[in-house]
Amino acid sequence: MSERVMQEPTVMVLTALADAPRHGYAIAQEVKAMTGGRVVLRTGALYGALDRLLADGLIDVEREEVVDGRARRVFALSSPGRERLAAEAERLAATAREATRRLSVTRPSAAAT
Repeated sequence: MSERVMQEPTVMVLTALADAPRHGYAIAQEVKAMTGGRVVLRTGALYGALDRLLADGLIDVEREEVVDGRARRVFALSSPGRERLAAEAERLAATAREATRRLSVTRPSAAAT
C-alpha cells in the first residue's frame, strides 16, 4: 500500500464508501453528488481506481450479485482504507487551515514597498 498523496478522484471513491457499501454506478453517482458535479468519474477510470484500491487492500468486495441479468460487485471500505481516508482527510484539513491562515495575514500593499 502506497503512502503517497491520493488524487482527488481516489479520495472521492473512498469517501463515497465511508458510510455505506456501493456498487460502481452508485459510487460514480455519489461522487458526482458530493462534488456538485465537479468530479465525474468515467467508467474506465472508476473501475481502474477500484481495481487499484482492491489490490492495495483499501476496499473489499462485500458481495457479488446479479441484477437484471448483469453481474454487479458491491464494494466496501476496508479497515486499512478507513485509516488511510482518515489520514488523507487530516492532511487536506491541515492544508486548508494553513491556506486560510496565510490568506488572513495582512500584507503591505505593493505601493508601500
